[in-house]
Amino acid sequence: MAITAAMVKELRETTGAGMMDAKKALTETDGNMDAAIDWLRTKGLAKAAKKADRVAAEGLVGVQVTNGRGVAIEINSETDFVAKNADFQQLVREISEVALETATDVEVLRATHLNGKPVSEVLTDAIARIGENMTLRRMHVLEGDTVVSYVHNAAADGMGKIGVLVALNGPAEKAQAIGKQFAMHIAATNPVSLSEATLDPTVLERELQVQTAKALEENASSDKPKPEAVIQNNIIPGRMKKFVAENTLLGQAFVMNPDLTVEQAAKDAGVEITGYARVMVGEGIEKKEEDFAAEVAKTLGGN
Repeated sequence: MAITAAMVKELRETTGAGMMDAKKALTETDGNMDAAIDWLRTKGLAKAAKKADRVAAEGLVGVQVTNGRGVAIEINSETDFVAKNADFQQLVREISEVALETATDVEVLRATHLNGKPVSEVLTDAIARIGENMTLRRMHVLEGDTVVSYVHNAAADGMGKIGVLVALNGPAEKAQAIGKQFAMHIAATNPVSLSEATLDPTVLERELQVQTAKALEENASSDKPKPEAVIQNNIIPGRMKKFVAENTLLGQAFVMNPDLTVEQAAKDAGVEITGYARVMVGEGIEKKEEDFAAEVAKTLGGN
């Protein structure tokens, strides 16, 4: 497969690796981007790959909570100008309120009536009125004894660029107090899963393969190689334990007190975290890069 400059650029932006290393990784893996990322990690040439940090789309996340139930919805727009529009913000507020009252998922929400029309039609009317494409992309529902919310980069009350919900068991007053801190922690760290038990097995297996290959390669090139048993029984399990701790909410160091894990901080407060949801605007959407000069030239040329 031909390795293009665009592929090398994407891999560099994803991993922070050098140009020649990125090109070699793609060559070695026949242009497979995920395999190239793993190849670079095995060689110790990649930073933590976070594709979501590179992708973007505009819009707002709306969050609503009441009586142990919380919802977070994402409505996308083409530009940030519309996200700051009072009409658009009112739309996000009204749809999130409907979601809180009746909806169970995004498809149900689209069919639910708002001001006498299905939400899908209300959105279509807004597109015609505001003059920009919009999509009701997703919805998360969270329930528990206590549900706490937090909005990061708030554009208005209950809406912003990142919305977080946390469900907790335990005394409501304590849950409300520390729940907000946990929600802020989640906004900052973006954990992959609640705990090791809820981590996707394929994610664990892929990481195990990477860490095994990396440890064996490092040991082979070491001046003082360790016995195979040490690598298999100590080094690799230690690295996997660190991976789980860094990527699960309960295992992470609590940002408000890094001496404690989130799980321990919850226990000390007399509560238990039973679930969470984190929704960031544009997460997972590849946003087309516009060449403004080329667009102007195209317009002037009448093409």
